[in-house]
Amino acid sequence: MSSPYLFDATTDTFDRYVLENSFHKPVLVDFWADWCAPCKALFPVLEKIVDSYEGELLLAKVNCDAEPGLTERFGIRSLPTVVLFKDGQPVEGFAGVQTESAIRELLTPHVNEPAPVAEQPGEDLASQAQALIDAGQPQQAITLLQSALQAEPDDALLLVLARALLADNQLDDAEQVISAVQQQDSHKQTLSALKAQLNFARQTSGIPSREQLQARLNADAGDSEARYQLALHDLTDGHGDSALASLLDLLQRDRSWNDGAAQKTLLQVFDLLGGDHPLTVQYRRKLYQALY
Repeated sequence: MSSPYLFDATTDTFDRYVLENSFHKPVLVDFWADWCAPCKALFPVLEKIVDSYEGELLLAKVNCDAEPGLTERFGIRSLPTVVLFKDGQPVEGFAGVQTESAIRELLTPHVNEPAPVAEQPGEDLASQAQALIDAGQPQQAITLLQSALQAEPDDALLLVLARALLADNQLDDAEQVISAVQQQDSHKQTLSALKAQLNFARQTSGIPSREQLQARLNADAGDSEARYQLALHDLTDGHGDSALASLLDLLQRDRSWNDGAAQKTLLQVFDLLGGDHPLTVQYRRKLYQALY
């Protein structure tokens, strides 16, 4: 643990470390578990806040898997749950992921104000939301971002919100958010990637299963539609290398199929991955060789 104001609390140490300390300084208690993705997204925000108070606020972490007695004692029903203790008693708290500004507002009546710090709330919130998306919790990220965007529009947050909506298969909402980005020229590459991802998601919706398509291809190696739709499944499942290989194979077998769909989709995948991605570099060269 890097912060000097952060410590673990157990059943044996809770009263001494948390309750007794809270008569001198408020203690924020983070009830968490290792399997809880939102807990991991919230913790860096809590640590940053506590550090900013420079000793006027302490942070205790309770691993609920290891300390079921404390979980039962304080009636913890969901994770993460954060409780503020002062003068030996719980005085505030919240469950789930919250924004930094919301947590600071909750603390204000109970903790001496920290020294002013230069903050980048949009950047921190974007990182927090992206961590939730990466952890397979897009709905949590959506809730967090929509709350922040109600207060003030922000292109960077809109871009992350679009990713979260795509991850949650809310395709129409994702398209609206992509269109709402104000500085389109400043985010060309990211927007191109999001639009490509949206296009692939729309195409994948309603197509036959991977197993059905593979059976069709096994029966007829010239089934271009099955080969193309298998590539779409690979893209949706994050198997970029397999998808690119299938699309290139399709282009070499049947370049004109579906108005050149293989070549067009290859170019969209390059946008999705980015021009410097190793797969883009590798397959752009192969595409050039196949065409010329």
